[in-house]
Amino acid sequence: MKTKYLIVALSLVLFSCKETVKQSEDLSEVSTTANSSDNLTETVPTENPTGMVWIKGGRFMLGNNNTDSRQTEGPAVLTEVKGFWIDETEVTNAQFEAFVKATGYKTIAEREIDWEDFKKQLPPGTPKPHDSLLVPGSLVFTPPSKPVSLHDYSAWWSWVPGASWRHPEGPDTNIEGKGNYPVVQIAYSDAVAYAEWAGKRLPTEAEWEYAAQAGNNDADYAWGSELNPGGVYMANFFQGDFPYNNTNADGFNSLAPVKSFPANAYGLYDMIGNVWELTSDWYRPDTYSAYKKGDDSCCRNPTGPKDSYDPNEPYTPKRVIKGGSFLCSEQYCSSYRPDARMANSEDSGQEHVGFRCVKDRK
Repeated sequence: MKTKYLIVALSLVLFSCKETVKQSEDLSEVSTTANSSDNLTETVPTENPTGMVWIKGGRFMLGNNNTDSRQTEGPAVLTEVKGFWIDETEVTNAQFEAFVKATGYKTIAEREIDWEDFKKQLPPGTPKPHDSLLVPGSLVFTPPSKPVSLHDYSAWWSWVPGASWRHPEGPDTNIEGKGNYPVVQIAYSDAVAYAEWAGKRLPTEAEWEYAAQAGNNDADYAWGSELNPGGVYMANFFQGDFPYNNTNADGFNSLAPVKSFPANAYGLYDMIGNVWELTSDWYRPDTYSAYKKGDDSCCRNPTGPKDSYDPNEPYTPKRVIKGGSFLCSEQYCSSYRPDARMANSEDSGQEHVGFRCVKDRK
C-alpha cells in the first residue's frame, strides 16, 4: 500500500472552480441568467451509453445554509454544471469483476504492504506497527453488542486482514450470488482505474450533488421534505440504536442490491444510502467558503480544491464522499441527504464505500 501523506497549509491552497471570475474581480462577468451560459441551452446528445442517464446542465445551490448541518456543508453556493452522463446505479460486484478479469487488476486492499516504503510517507519517528498489522486488508463494520460512545468509531470499525472487494466482511465471506450488490472495499485509485477502463471518470462533488437533488433543490432529502414519506423507506440506512441494534425496518441489515429502492426524479438509484460514493474532489472543510465569491456570483463546473486537508488527520490525503450509507443513522451522522459530505482516506477501502461513474458527452 503506497500511502501518500501531505502536510497542507491552509494559506497555500488554490481552488479550481473553472470559469468562476478567475481573471477579474468584476463579478459582472458571472451572470446568473440562463441566457449567459451554454450549459443551460445544450441539447440532449444522440449517444446513449448503456446503463447511464443523461443529466442536462443547469444551476442549483451546492451545499446548504441550514444551521443544523455541519459547517463543512456550507455556505450554499450558486453553482452551474454542464451536462453529463451518469451511471444509473452504483458500480456492482459483477461490473467490477468483469474489469478485474479483463485487466488482472489488484485492488489496494489486496496488495502487500512494504514497511520500508510505507514509513517514508509517515511523520518522522512513527514506530513500526506489529507485523500482524502490515498485511493486506480493509475496514469492516463490526457492531458491538451494547451501547458505546458515539465519539469513538473504533468501537464499531475493525481492520480485518483479508477483507477486500471479493471478501467484503473478511476472508471467510464472499460475494457469491451478490453480483447486483454495490462493490465495496474500494480505494480511490481502484475506482479511478475502473472508470478509465470503462471509458468514464468519477463525478465531481458538484455533479454528484446536482444529480442527487434531481431538481429538489430546497428539499431536505432527494425525494422531498420527509425522511420516510407515508411510512415508506426511500433509501437504505440504519434504523434502531446505533451502532449495536439495527431493527432493519427498511428491509436490510447492511448492503442492499442496487435498485432496491425507488429511483429519484432523474432515474438514478441509490444516490442516497446503501454506500457512500467517491467523487474526484479533494476534501477540505472550507471548500464552499472558497467558492463563495459574493451573493450574485456563480461557480461554474467546479472541480474542488487543489489538494486535501482534514484537520482531524492532517497527514492523510482525502477525497469527498457523498450520499450516506447503510450505516447513517438519525442518532449519529444523518448523512442521507444530497448536500451531506464526508472525508474519506484516499488509500483505503471500507465496507460502506463504493462509487458510480460519469461520462462526458462526445
